[in-house]
Amino acid sequence: MDIIAKITEELNIKRSQTESAVKLIDEGNTIPFIARYRKEATGSLNDEVLRNLHERLLYLRALEEKKEQVLSSIEEQGLLTDELKEKIIAAATQVAVDDLYRPYRPKKKTRASVAKERGLEPLAMYIRLQNAKEPLEEEAKKYVDSSKDVLDEKAALQGAMDIIAESVSDEADYRTYIRKLTFEEGIISSSTKDKELKSVYEMYYSFEEPVKKIAGHRVLALNRGEAEKVLSVKVNAPEDKILIYLEKQIILKDNQYTTPLLKETVKDAYDRLIAPSIEREIRNELTENAEDGAINVFGKNLNQLLMQPPITGKVVLGWDPAFRTGCKLAVVDETGKVLDTKVIYPTAPQNKVDEAKAELKKLIKKYGVSLISVGNGTASRESEQVIVELIREVDTPLQYVIVNEAGASVYSASKLATEEFPNFDVGQRSAASIARRLQDPLAELVKIDPKSIGVGQYQHDMNQKKLSDALGGVVEDCVNRVGVDLNTASASLLEYISGISKPIAKSIVTYREENGRFKNRAELLKVPKLGPKAFEQCAGFLRILDGNNPLDRTAVHPESYEVAKILSKMKEAGDKLNDIKKIAKELNVGEITLADIIKELEKPSRDPREDMPSPILKSDVMNMEDLKEGMILKGTVRNVIDFGVFVDIGVHQDGLVHISQICNEYIKHPLEKVSVGDVVDVQVMGVDLEKKRISLTMKIQ
Repeated sequence: MDIIAKITEELNIKRSQTESAVKLIDEGNTIPFIARYRKEATGSLNDEVLRNLHERLLYLRALEEKKEQVLSSIEEQGLLTDELKEKIIAAATQVAVDDLYRPYRPKKKTRASVAKERGLEPLAMYIRLQNAKEPLEEEAKKYVDSSKDVLDEKAALQGAMDIIAESVSDEADYRTYIRKLTFEEGIISSSTKDKELKSVYEMYYSFEEPVKKIAGHRVLALNRGEAEKVLSVKVNAPEDKILIYLEKQIILKDNQYTTPLLKETVKDAYDRLIAPSIEREIRNELTENAEDGAINVFGKNLNQLLMQPPITGKVVLGWDPAFRTGCKLAVVDETGKVLDTKVIYPTAPQNKVDEAKAELKKLIKKYGVSLISVGNGTASRESEQVIVELIREVDTPLQYVIVNEAGASVYSASKLATEEFPNFDVGQRSAASIARRLQDPLAELVKIDPKSIGVGQYQHDMNQKKLSDALGGVVEDCVNRVGVDLNTASASLLEYISGISKPIAKSIVTYREENGRFKNRAELLKVPKLGPKAFEQCAGFLRILDGNNPLDRTAVHPESYEVAKILSKMKEAGDKLNDIKKIAKELNVGEITLADIIKELEKPSRDPREDMPSPILKSDVMNMEDLKEGMILKGTVRNVIDFGVFVDIGVHQDGLVHISQICNEYIKHPLEKVSVGDVVDVQVMGVDLEKKRISLTMKIQ
């Protein structure tokens, strides 16, 4: 297989782009580095395309390796024909290779292998020829042999049927046809033994949908219901069509003696050997596609969440709400340093509201707090009521934001949090994290396993390695797109930078602690474990804001400093930098690279997150009971899933905008119109206080 040609066609890019990207990957360059600093070579392929390309490259190379193993195995058996070799070489998927290898794969003990050991293969061949002139029992008598455990004609015929059934099951072309037909015409259904049972799976108690149409989130829901033993799930294939097809392939003559037995054998081959494995394969394929779709959505949601703009220059009070154990508070300064921590008890059962307010007023006055960041977990609504009353009572400007606290408890109990705050308990760490994730969402959220951040669906039901790899890639792309301050970044943030491993990240922090602030990027080469290749990969993404080289605060790579210096001088001299083509030729640099350098020099240290919608700062509160049908509100998109979006409208319970209510045109997925973090206008369609459900529409009347 020409892997380069295959990837080029699949991704709809030029062959030269694929060749360059593959070469750069093979040389050990990271995706963020290639996307940012090797645009000339790849024709500006972005990180998303490059990750898809890398994934396909790994799959296709593994496929070629598998083909070589299969060809070698069949050749060792002396059974490799030119026709079979061609088919294996042309196979486009691992499933196709498995189908072709099936008859030659060493098998465990089967009914057919036992029958072959008993010498019944010639009888099977006799039946397959379909030339019988007398009842088959007459021929079968020749194979009765008690020493081989063939006690009578019936046992002999059964053994021969088992051999034929397995050979039918092993035929690659038959399996390909049946798999395709089942996918096109099959129905996936689910049922339950106890229809009275109340559960989240009620809509699946008597459910069926065509295999080819079922949505990914339904596949994952069925899988979970089945795993929890609430649902029985089945793929119902067009069995009559399949049996007619198989009979046509096997029954080549109308023979009164062999035809009935071959019909019975074909049915056994399908029911016992083909149908279960085809059903398994189709369920696996549906699951894999559903997982890929869910991971893609999760990745896009995570990207939006991580790229939310930081709220800078404010002293923030982080508030981790709770009932019995009290609300944990942490005051952090503009740089994220924790200044103070407290526990207050304004919620049930203590209800010490006045005492809590007095403590809050002291903290606000002492540290100049102007913003409160409240976690959206248990007791969030009650805490919000106290904050709103407090805002009315203080004479300084004070606002609050409800932040998604998903993952805060995971972080606060982690080894990383213990190292960062050795003298804090988990509540204090959690409050500090809630405050900081408002000041710099990216820097704080990278400390948490992406799966725990709460912007996906069914994340615990899918291939965890695939999910972790994909989400890790999203975090890596976001961190490198923004860049990090080399003199303040934590090890957990640094390890997402291109070319920096966990040991190198720790080494950078240790070097900084021992030698003081980095004065320039070149100093990185003094860091133990950080060699020239790692320096090349990471340097452009690490910023030094107050160093001795102004270019170190930009995204210009050190390899382009000479060009950047010439451009700066040209700019100072009043030269226009418009004629990219001419300047690129004069300076012997690529046009795309040159354009990027000019852009950086115009706006050094520009944060790409500035383009994203800012969080809604609030100073009042609403209850779910206050909502009325027809109300128009502003809200923040908290999560995007296959069938709609959840929007925070400030009433503790997020409302659902179903996909059909997002816009007036048909869309396949909500992500076509909205993203996590978007600020949107919504209208209340309905409120169910008992089930705590809010239905919203973005199609405002």
